[in-house]
Parts: sequence; C-alpha cells; structure tokens
Amino acid sequence: MDVLQILDLISFHFVRARPFIPTYLHVLFSAVFVIYTSSHASLSIPSSAAKPTKRRKQRGSDSDGEDESSLSRQKLEGLSPSDAIMFPLFAGCTLAGLYFLIKWLEDPAILNKILNWYFSMFGVFSVARLSTDAMGLGTSFIFPAKYAYDGTVWEIKPNERCAQSLSTPSERRKSPLPGFLSKLKIPSHITAKLWMLREVPSKRFHVRAYIHRILEADLQLGPHGSASFVLALAAVLYYNLVAKPWWLTNILGYSFTYTALQHMSPSTFWTGTMILSALFFYDIYFVFFTPIMVTVATKIDIPAKMLFPRPADPGQDPARSLAMLGLGDIVLPGIAIGMALRFDLYLFYLRKQKWAKPSVTLPESPSKINLTTQEPQSDNENPQPAAEEKLTKVEYRAATGSWGTRFWLFSASQSLLPPTGAVFPKPYFHASLLGYTVGMLLTLGIMQVFGHAQPALLYLVPGVLVALWGTALRRGELKQFWEFDEMSESNEDKKKESQGAEEGQAKDTDREDGIEHPKASSTKKSIFSFARQEEIVKRLQGVPEEEQGSALAGQKANKRGFYRDRKTELVFFSINLPGDVSQERAISDESKDDLRKELDKGDDRNIVDK
Repeated sequence: MDVLQILDLISFHFVRARPFIPTYLHVLFSAVFVIYTSSHASLSIPSSAAKPTKRRKQRGSDSDGEDESSLSRQKLEGLSPSDAIMFPLFAGCTLAGLYFLIKWLEDPAILNKILNWYFSMFGVFSVARLSTDAMGLGTSFIFPAKYAYDGTVWEIKPNERCAQSLSTPSERRKSPLPGFLSKLKIPSHITAKLWMLREVPSKRFHVRAYIHRILEADLQLGPHGSASFVLALAAVLYYNLVAKPWWLTNILGYSFTYTALQHMSPSTFWTGTMILSALFFYDIYFVFFTPIMVTVATKIDIPAKMLFPRPADPGQDPARSLAMLGLGDIVLPGIAIGMALRFDLYLFYLRKQKWAKPSVTLPESPSKINLTTQEPQSDNENPQPAAEEKLTKVEYRAATGSWGTRFWLFSASQSLLPPTGAVFPKPYFHASLLGYTVGMLLTLGIMQVFGHAQPALLYLVPGVLVALWGTALRRGELKQFWEFDEMSESNEDKKKESQGAEEGQAKDTDREDGIEHPKASSTKKSIFSFARQEEIVKRLQGVPEEEQGSALAGQKANKRGFYRDRKTELVFFSINLPGDVSQERAISDESKDDLRKELDKGDDRNIVDK
C-alpha cells in the first residue's frame, strides 16, 4: 500500500466520522471533566504536611466555598493486592448472572425496575452531595472571601459587615458584593439584607441518626444540603416514575462517579497497577470473546453508564440513537488518576520539610520554659540530621474550594495575592490525565473504523499506567512512587494520636536525605474479606473500639444528657439548632485530647470532674 492509498483511506474514514465528531468530543469531555473535578474534590491534608492551626470561624466565613473536610484526612476505602483477583472474579460472576437472568426472563423490564430502585437509594445521597458542592461553588462566586479591585485586595469581615483593604487596614467598604459591584450605590436596608443572605449558608443543623448495625450519620445540614436533598429526591423519583432522559442518566452517573472517586483508593501504585491489569484482561475477554458484556449493557437500563446523543442510522428513531460509556471506564482509571493528584500534593509538602534544632529559652519566670526551633546552619543542601534535631512540616493550606475567591483575585498582581494551597506542581496528575485522553481517543477511533464496540480498558489502562510509571522513571522518583501508601499514612496518624507524636515519628518513619519517608504498610485486607466486613459492623456500632468501656465513652454520654449504649440501642435521631458548630466541635476535640492524655498517664483524679 503506497502513500496515496493510505491518504485516501484516512480521508474516507474521516468523512465517515465527521457527523460523529461532536458526539465523540462530548464523550471525551464528559469523562475527563468527571475525573478532573472528582480528583480535586478528594484532596485533603497529606501526611507530609502539618495540621493547620484551629481558628475560630466567623459568621458567613464558609461562603468562599472552602470544604472543611479538606482540612482533615480524607477517609478512603483502600484496596489490597488480593482485590486484583477478587474484582474481576466478582464482576464476571455478576455479569454472567445478569446475562442468564435476562435470557431467562426474556423481558428485562421487571429486572430494570428492581435495579433502578436499588440504585436510587445511593443516587439520592450521591446527587445531594454533588448538588451541595455545586451550590457552594456558585455561592463562592457571588460572595467570595476576598476580591481585587482598584489595585487592592479586599478581605470580607462578616462579623464587622465590611470589606477591609489588606494594604490599608483603615480603608473599608460596607458592601458585601465583590469587585466592581462593590461600588454600586445600594440602599442601606438592601445592603443589610445582602449581609444576612451571605450568612445563610453558614447556618447549619447538626443531624445525628443511628440504626443498629445499619447506619450511623453525624453531619451538618445547611441550606445547600437541604435544598440538594430535595432536588436529589425529585430527580430520582422522576427517573424511576416518569422518564429516563439521557441527561438525567448522566447526572446520576456523574454523581455516582463523583462520590466513588472521593472514597476509593488503590492504596499503593503497585496495587492499582495489579487491579487495572487484571481488569484489562477481564474487559477484553467479555467484549471480544463473549456476548455477555454487550448484551447486559444494552438490555439493562440503569444509571451505571453515560449516554450521548449521536446521529441516527437510516430508519432508526433519533431519540434512541445514543452512544454509551460505562461508569467502570471512568471510575477504574479514575481512582489511579485521583491518587496521582494526591501523590503530587504529598510530594509538594514533602519537599518543604526541614530539620531544625530545638533550642530552649529561659524567660524571667523560672517556672515557664519556651521551646522554639531554629533552622540548622549548613552549606550542604541536604544535611544529615543530628540526633537532637526535629522534623518540621509546613502547615497545610486547603487545596480545594475558594474558586470564587480565585476568580475575583485574577486581576491582582502576584505580590498582593494571599498564600493559597490550591497551586502546586501536578506532573503525575497531568501525565495520567493525558494518558487517559490518548487512550479514549484510540478507543473512539478504532470503534469508528471497525464499527464494533471496543473494550475501553484495553486502551485506557496502558495509557494511564505507562504515563504514571514513565513519569516516575523520568523524574527519578521510582522509590517514592513505589513506597507511597495512602492507607499506611492514615494508620500512622492514628498511632501517633494515641502514642504521642514524638514516639510515633521515631518508630514509624525513616530518615533519608533529611526528609521523612513513611515505612511500607503492613498487610491490608481485601474489601471483600469477612474481616473487613466485621470492621464495618464495629464502626456502625458507634463508639470506636479503643474508646469502648473507657471514661471517654462516658464523657460522650454525659454531654448528651443521657447514657447511650450503642451495642443495645436500636434507633437514635436528633437535630441541633444552628449555632457555632465549629467552636463546639473544636472544644469537644480538645477535651477528648486532654482526657486521653490523663488516661495514658494513669491520672484518674480529674476524669470525673471532666
């Protein structure tokens, strides 16, 4: 085949594919957008950063869209190496079971209804969470925490109901609106209403519910959450009782993916590689060698896929001419891409760690000693820490939320911008996202040329894994890449809280080149194991295992005014009126820490008083 024939063949396929280009772009943009937003929403404080100092939150100060959960460690459901075997096995058995059930029923209408109502239970909470975050994002653009105008950065002071200039603190504005809107002449009574409206999102009910061994909920429900729950319930009811338009199916699918990518993690990159490699062969087998995958995907009408309008074939109903992308083709590569972004954040703070010598300063009063740290003076870029040196970590700044604030600060000069944690190098995230994009383009191109459904993981898995491991190899960071373990970091934090930070650092960390590296984790349990299910049951019983039968559990009971035994309690439900919930939780956390220290010391004299 000469060059002209190759060019003619390319031209022929391009002309055939031209009507489908908008559809393919829709598919690509939707998949990448879901992974991008979900990965950023999963960011939280890494183990390489110091916990931020607790500050008293002002009224209406959360209107900037910053997520409080990003200031604490995200609770992720980690996967184990054995899941590389269990995932394809369970998925294959489920897929085969649905296939034979469809063949036996002949009409899968009743099966679709059962599965749709089953997914609806999860859909309500997933859509509610997505809607809550979307409303918070919209509010942050209307009422940002800071904005730039006239060459000055202004900070909103909700308690004082004014905007204060950061460069000239004596200069203030009464308007709660940002940017050029702050110069509008608004009557005083309307301005007061706008300040009240700004404070509304910060008013939250404290809702607690418990059903024995089934559910335990402890959440703050504000106006955004309440409205989102109503919208989510309406969307699910409309989907099940009225109609199933493609855009509503996509909203439900987007919500499932958005929630899943914030709670699932491969734990380590080598575990993720094993799982994706196993699913790579699983997808090839069930698409190319059996009719099971295609039959189930086309016959089962549930929100486990995303649909996209496409040009109809001759004689086909345009309303039923839809392209399809399974959620597994987004979630499975997405958990690796999301972990790559969290790894970038971990490395960013890891490189800011320093070793410093503690020095003791004796004040006038001999009864008080002030401990401070000084950076060691050395010409060596990576000095070896002495025995008395202590590792210092940079305080974490929230990497999520505040999109509205960033938008209104866009015109400000870099010298005036306040520090932010949202900007950090993302080489692994960008490389894996590029690998996913290339894999998706290959999937769509080959499907168009051969006119047959393609196993997307056949192209997505190599694209993501080659991008990740190739980036680590090129940057000379294979060791850190191999040893990074998200679940190990969470376990280390729990140990340090119970044993003391200094003792925990001495036992659970290694020193290498003046930088802290967490040790490899112990053996993890599969999410399908009975031991993991038993842990979930214990968690649903309420009081943590280490606190059961201790004075701390009694403290919880006394604070609520009556004793609650979670082992025998069947149902509990309470709602607290809006108040300074953040201050209440901060006081509660401090009292718990003090009580733990007294229990560790064996000093029982003050426990009853507390």
